Amino acid sequence: MPQVSVVLATFNEEKNLAKCLDTVQDLADEIVIVDGTSSDKTVEIAKKYGARVIVRENPKIFHINKQIAIDAATKDWILQLDADEHLTPQLTAEIKSEIRNPRLPKPGTGGQAKSLPAGRQGEINGYWLPRKNFFLGRFLKKGGQYPDYTLRLYRKGMGKLPQKDVHEQAEVKGEVGYLKNPLLHYPYKDFSEYFLKWKRYNSIFADQIKAERSSKSIFGKIFMFPKYLVGLPVFWFLKIYLRHLGFVDLLPGFVFAFFSGLRFPFSYLMSLK
Repeated sequence: MPQVSVVLATFNEEKNLAKCLDTVQDLADEIVIVDGTSSDKTVEIAKKYGARVIVRENPKIFHINKQIAIDAATKDWILQLDADEHLTPQLTAEIKSEIRNPRLPKPGTGGQAKSLPAGRQGEINGYWLPRKNFFLGRFLKKGGQYPDYTLRLYRKGMGKLPQKDVHEQAEVKGEVGYLKNPLLHYPYKDFSEYFLKWKRYNSIFADQIKAERSSKSIFGKIFMFPKYLVGLPVFWFLKIYLRHLGFVDLLPGFVFAFFSGLRFPFSYLMSLK
């Protein structure tokens, strides 16, 4: 049976970490955590679960610490998680089955897979996991939020994070497949926590917009104003709420679509400071 390293980057996650690590006990042969010098009991909790903990600075792009955890892992496969994510028994069983007998996805089947021909079972190097996102009291079903595929499981040495953006995906060498059972994501206990994280992510987005503006001509800079204040927010809201049926999720769906669009003018105005 191939062995699995579960890796995380943490910062002040004492409220989430134990619940996350409880769900990986039947899968993890090793737990590696890079902590960004937490001021709470995160490190203490991690060590209670037998995790190998590396304490360092907490960079604005936290994928830097995630990559350090990935590089420090020693087992055959790496499962990268956030502290607010949980495995289910069904997902754990599927992961064990898949890494024992890797499969390739059928083109255009939205995650269905077929067995590899004999002699090619070593070629699949990663898996996309469908993710359910809990928001304002319910798991979102629409608005592009389910299945929210994220590339988190890959062979040691075959996956790497670009470390440039908070919403980036891992880059995996070779073929990747798709799992069926969802990863459960509990990112916000209430709207106030959502809003705090929303503002923090937007401060990073504002830096990216500022860098974009510095490379533009005077006409390009003028065009950015209507683009970020009107075009992108309206387009993004309609895309999530109508095209991806966000209205099916009622009030949570509307709030999610609204703030997904609002991030563009908010971040643009922040970038002007």
